[in-house]
Amino acid sequence: MTTTITEIADGIFRLSTYVPAVAPPAGFTFNQFLVLGDEPLMFHTGLRKMFPLKRDAIARIIAPETLRFIAFGHYEADECGAMNDWLAIAPNAEVAHGQTGVYVSLNDMADRTPRMLQDGEVIELGRGKRVRYIDTPHTPHGWDAGVMFEESTGTLLCGDLFTQVGNGPALTSGDIVGPAIAAEDMFKYSALAPGMGATIRSLAKTAPKTLALMHGPSFSGDGAAALHALADDYDRRLRAAMTTH
Repeated sequence: MTTTITEIADGIFRLSTYVPAVAPPAGFTFNQFLVLGDEPLMFHTGLRKMFPLKRDAIARIIAPETLRFIAFGHYEADECGAMNDWLAIAPNAEVAHGQTGVYVSLNDMADRTPRMLQDGEVIELGRGKRVRYIDTPHTPHGWDAGVMFEESTGTLLCGDLFTQVGNGPALTSGDIVGPAIAAEDMFKYSALAPGMGATIRSLAKTAPKTLALMHGPSFSGDGAAALHALADDYDRRLRAAMTTH
C-alpha cells in the first residue's frame, strides 16, 4: 500500500491510502486530512496497523511530533485506531472530540486526557485557520458522531458522510451523491435516525466549498447542494423503512 498526498484546499492536505482488498472489486480509500497552522490538526488517525505508513506520509509535510490536535468523526478503528500511536510521538498533541465521545470512550481509551468540545466550539490553529466542531449524533451512525468545518477555506471534514467505493481522483467537481447512494445500498452503514436528514441539511448552512470525504474523493463545488441531495435520499430511505415496518 502507498499513501498519496494532495492539497485539496489552501493548507489542507488529503492523505489517501487505497486498499483493493476492501469492498472488492472496486476497493476502498482510507483518507486522513492535515490542516496546517501554528498548531496543526489531523482529522482521522487511520487504522492502527496503518500507522507507520501514515506517519511517513505526514512526515513529508510536517514533522509528526509537531501535531497539536487529533480529531475524528466518531470512535471507530479506521477513524481513531492509531490515536495512541500519534499521542506517543507528538508530546503536545491532544485528542479533541465532542462530549459524548469523550464521556463514552475517549476518557478511558486515550492515553492522555482528551479535550472536550462543545457543539459549535472553534479551535484557533493559527495562520488564519479555524476549525469549528459540529455535533451530528447518529449521522451517519455513531451517537458520538461529529464533523469539523475549517472556516477560512470553507472545507467540511465529513467523516463517513458521502462514503463511496473505488479509487477515484483526489479532488472532483463531479457527482459524489450518486456513488454515496450506491455505497449505502451496498453497506447499509447508516443509522437511519429520524433526524438524519435535518442534521445533514443543517451542515449545508456552512455553505462548504470543499467536502473532505474519509472514503472517496474530496469534492470542490456547491457543497450545500450535495448535502441537501444526500439528506433527501436519507429521508426517502427512512420513509421506506417506516412503510415497510
